[in-house]
Amino acid sequence: MSVDRLAGLLDEYGELEKRLADPAIHADQNTARRVGRRFAELTPIRKANDELEQARADLIAARELAAEDPSFAGEVDALAATIPALEERLAELLAPRDPHDAKDVILEIKAGEGGEESALFAGDLLRMYSRYAERHGWVTEVIDAQDSDLGGVKDVSLAIKTRGVPEGGNGVWSRLKWEGGVHRVQRVPVTESQGRIHTSAAGVLVLPEAEDVDVSIDPGDIRVDVFRSSGPGGQSVNTTDSAVRITHLSTGIVVSCQNEKSQLQNREQAMRILRARLLAAAQEQADAAASDARKAQVRTVDRSERIRTYNFPQNRISDHRIGYTAYNLDLALAGDLDGVLDALSEADRAARLAGETELSRH
Repeated sequence: MSVDRLAGLLDEYGELEKRLADPAIHADQNTARRVGRRFAELTPIRKANDELEQARADLIAARELAAEDPSFAGEVDALAATIPALEERLAELLAPRDPHDAKDVILEIKAGEGGEESALFAGDLLRMYSRYAERHGWVTEVIDAQDSDLGGVKDVSLAIKTRGVPEGGNGVWSRLKWEGGVHRVQRVPVTESQGRIHTSAAGVLVLPEAEDVDVSIDPGDIRVDVFRSSGPGGQSVNTTDSAVRITHLSTGIVVSCQNEKSQLQNREQAMRILRARLLAAAQEQADAAASDARKAQVRTVDRSERIRTYNFPQNRISDHRIGYTAYNLDLALAGDLDGVLDALSEADRAARLAGETELSRH
């Protein structure tokens, strides 16, 4: 355990506590939220350190009493036995963590190969994540969506936010960052007349939502094009050029939004997605330049990586990165994802403590 690092974090906690006690900070809600999130991240460390210091002080006092009265010897042993667990807990809290854990996310789902069946599955994933968010009291907002003819989705961007400051600094990203990759489904499609099982897939990308202070975008580095919104099958749903496509010239990242009725609203939503993608790109570059940074997080946003299979005939959900299998697919699709997410979180914790860079993949 680094004594200097612990002292620095405790000093930072004290400074943040003073800032939050100043009513002036609440005049700027973005600043107050950012400071509140950092304070929430450091609170468990402060509490664990206080518990450890109190246990050590109690042990000293018990030893002094035992020196005068041997009947206190049992209390000495009991107190001494609690300290290693408290030290381990504090050391775990001081281990490098993902710097984005407190953030909200933008989750993108894209239908892959498989036509309408893939779009229907993408719709199932959208409902699954929306229900999971609802279970945790999070707020969801569809930023942009392109529906398919049979009620699925070709492409959807969903913002998921916590209400207020996340407890312990564990925001939406800390739970859903594992979900990026290719999700495969095996089932009999509604379009299949002979009852044969088909395999199709949808891609999921999870991005920590960037704030203005995270990413600076030069207005001269973007090109904005407008076009007419369209619905399923190419049918026009808007008679004005309100849809917006933004191209970030230096990176080539392209973002489109057409859900809102006004061009200004679509531009604002597209900029949210662009900021998130630029933040993710910057993080990937930093990880490549400093391998130690990768120890704090798991990179699973590569859509070329098949991460999970949803097998309907067997009611089975399998995560291929950690060898996880459960026969409760119906519950998972209804938003009960904590089983697989807890398993991924525990595997990541073990990997970080072991000094590895990412979850093992099977």
